[in-house]
Amino acid sequence: MGKERLLAFSDGVIAIIITIMVLELKIPRGANLSVLGPLIPVLVSYILSFVNIGIYWNNHHHLFQVVSKVNGRILWSNLYLLFWLSLFPFATGWMGENNFSALPVGLYGFILLMAAIAYFILAHALIQHHGKDSTIAVALGNDFKGKISVVIYIIAIGFSFLAPIVSLSLYIAVAIMWFIPDRRIEGKVVN
Repeated sequence: MGKERLLAFSDGVIAIIITIMVLELKIPRGANLSVLGPLIPVLVSYILSFVNIGIYWNNHHHLFQVVSKVNGRILWSNLYLLFWLSLFPFATGWMGENNFSALPVGLYGFILLMAAIAYFILAHALIQHHGKDSTIAVALGNDFKGKISVVIYIIAIGFSFLAPIVSLSLYIAVAIMWFIPDRRIEGKVVN
């Protein structure tokens, strides 16, 4: 089957996730800069999550540019990824509202970890469906960036109970690593 419905559905879900996150931002009472101080953790959480969702959307787009068809396994793998992404608004809000406390930071990392694993599963379902010599298989190669991200998330989750700021720094480091769209795939797309 074609990929168009999967892409349209995914884009819609991701747009809703971002909308929910922005609607959770509360407007402060007052018109001076001092009222923004307590909102800094909420804004930092929102920015980090917006960037992460944007990274997934961007790489999802690139991933599907080099495939022509999908099957049931790919549909379910994509839904699995969207499930974990849909939890971002909850984890983002909880982490920001609680000033980066240990448990919310750990849960946020767990959701990042599960989303990374879900993306890995989706990519491998696409490779399996299109073949080991397909454009997507060649482009992804050994997926070092994906594997190292999972390792960093696991380390960060452990740190969340000792030093949540270290975990937050590691989450930011992974986001920076992925901020530029995945060139492995982009280089294989013929315009």
